[in-house]
Amino acid sequence: MLNKQKGNMYGFVTHTWNVIKGKCPHDCVYCYMKIFPLGELHFDEKELKTDLGKNNIIFVGSSCDMFAGAIQREWIIKVLDYCKRFPENTYLFQSKNPKRFIELREELISMNCILGTTIETNREGFSYNAPTIIERIKSMEELKGFRKMITIEPILDFDVSHLIDLVRGVTPEFVNIGADSKNHNLPEPSAFKIETLIKELKKFTKSISKENLSRILNSEGKFFSSQP
Repeated sequence: MLNKQKGNMYGFVTHTWNVIKGKCPHDCVYCYMKIFPLGELHFDEKELKTDLGKNNIIFVGSSCDMFAGAIQREWIIKVLDYCKRFPENTYLFQSKNPKRFIELREELISMNCILGTTIETNREGFSYNAPTIIERIKSMEELKGFRKMITIEPILDFDVSHLIDLVRGVTPEFVNIGADSKNHNLPEPSAFKIETLIKELKKFTKSISKENLSRILNSEGKFFSSQP
């Protein structure tokens, strides 16, 4: 089913679509999907009858990282091939395992897509079952010829100059920043650090701040949004 974007989703996304369903192998402690009962990983064949329309920006795999190492390559190829039947859309593929973007480069290069990854901070220790932050960044740096994005969410305490250097190396078209919305008691940065980060990001890319960031900033009028 093609679902209209709602809730705490990216503002530029119009729809979400999920074919690979079940518990995400990365099992991140802050994942919003944990509030739902999740079964085993499976490929929902009936989704391949969905009319994806045209002129949509579709986040494919929003409920489960479809590029995680445990996901069958055959499943991913089937999803990508189906997307190609609707070439007038833009597809967002986001993964904490962007190494698979490189492995599937030939499949992705012909698509109108945006490739993204999540980094919560520049510091290690928050990867859970996913590749480390440095591994994610290195894979994204290797990707040439693609539109790229980074999402820093939920943003955790970080070192400003180090995080900026990591993001700059990826050359993202835009960076999304969001806070923990589910009260997981995670180590968060100060408002000053976030404001400094946004200021520095604007020197070389676009910065999109989610409204949930206001809980940390504790003020209004500090959101810099732009359409990718």
